[in-house]
Amino acid sequence: MTQLVPIELGDFCIVDSGFAFKSEQFSDDSTDVFLVKGSNLGHREIKWDDGPWWNADDFEKFSRYQLGTDDVLLAMDRPIVGGQLKYFWINKNDPKSLLVQRVARLRAKDPDDQIFLRYVIASPAFLQYIDTITTGVNVPHISGPDIRKYKFHRPNKKSRLKIAAVLETYDDLIENNLKRIKFLEEMAQITYDEWFVRMKFPGHEGAVFDEVTGLPEGWLTNNLGHYIDHEIGGGWGDEEISKEFSESAYVIRGTDFNGLPTGDTKNVPLRWHKKSNLASRKLIAGDIIFEVSGGSHHEGVAKTSLMTEELLSLFDEDVMCASFCKLARPTSIKVSHFLFYFLRFLRKSKASEVFEIRSASNIVNYNWTAFLKFQNVNIPNEQLLEEFYILSNNTTQQISVLAKQVKLSKEARDILLPRLMTGMIDIEQAELPEAMLQRVEQQEDA
Repeated sequence: MTQLVPIELGDFCIVDSGFAFKSEQFSDDSTDVFLVKGSNLGHREIKWDDGPWWNADDFEKFSRYQLGTDDVLLAMDRPIVGGQLKYFWINKNDPKSLLVQRVARLRAKDPDDQIFLRYVIASPAFLQYIDTITTGVNVPHISGPDIRKYKFHRPNKKSRLKIAAVLETYDDLIENNLKRIKFLEEMAQITYDEWFVRMKFPGHEGAVFDEVTGLPEGWLTNNLGHYIDHEIGGGWGDEEISKEFSESAYVIRGTDFNGLPTGDTKNVPLRWHKKSNLASRKLIAGDIIFEVSGGSHHEGVAKTSLMTEELLSLFDEDVMCASFCKLARPTSIKVSHFLFYFLRFLRKSKASEVFEIRSASNIVNYNWTAFLKFQNVNIPNEQLLEEFYILSNNTTQQISVLAKQVKLSKEARDILLPRLMTGMIDIEQAELPEAMLQRVEQQEDA
């Protein structure tokens, strides 16, 4: 068994906090140096697109606060959100960045231990410790001394290196599959743009264009609402079952959209609903969820998610969308796939912003009724619609396989991590992700 030695985190690593960069000097130029602060640091992520940035000419001036590969970062204000710790580590290809105050940077005293340090912070025991010591009502916070006082049992160096290597292998597999999912999504969108925006669809060289509409013969133009059979706002239900709220269903919110393609459904809440409300809102394959309220001064709304059989199968109950979203059920599954990428194109090109209504508090609402009535869409002929559906559906299938691997790898890593860190499982008995996935496939085939 792995020999464990009790130690305080402050004896194992150096804990520093960032600089008080003045907000009036923040930059909106994404080519400048990124500032890592509590608002863009999340659970195992940094929101690199959110900013802010700092003048790149000052980078060397703030050398003490420069972030390097494998630096572990921990939010000191609101360190736990939704039961998850706000921490991340800098990757090799991440943007050049500086550390802002109220974010802690952890560096192992022995550089060989930097990866192991990541998993000390990732452990459930550290989350529990932070939850216990967090103080403050308006802004829950922790201090540098609080972080340093955390006690854990340290294995010998050989075991530490092996534990870090095994857990990092899981993380690398997860990250690679997430990149592949993102690539597949981007390629499908690029294909849509090439075929239906630049009009370089298969056979475009010989296509005959209508002189009046400017579209290829056989294409149709109608408002978006013409291609929607059923549309309705979402719901929220109640936390507890009652006579009135008797039907259970998961509720997908706009904040859940990004995780759905990767199989990340753990934060989608299960709530109780009126039978009549759920009946008209229960999601089926081909439904599109459209976010109509929320946003911020950084981004508007109009985010979308396409429901597929594979995605819905991840839930063990019925599913509906939240009250800040709309359910849109197109006239056919082929039209669903086409409209999904059409809506994503509108948002990416900012063409959907014309229907946004921004309040003084930066809350963004969407004029959904006007959107359905006045937003025109060009639908290709049946043959081309079929070709794009086949391509999109194949992409969905590939993403589903990768998402399943991500989900299984995360579950295995999260089970393995605390057991390795506490010595419950000897590192020599730890299963690598490739073997784990192969074992699962064999069990499913049996």
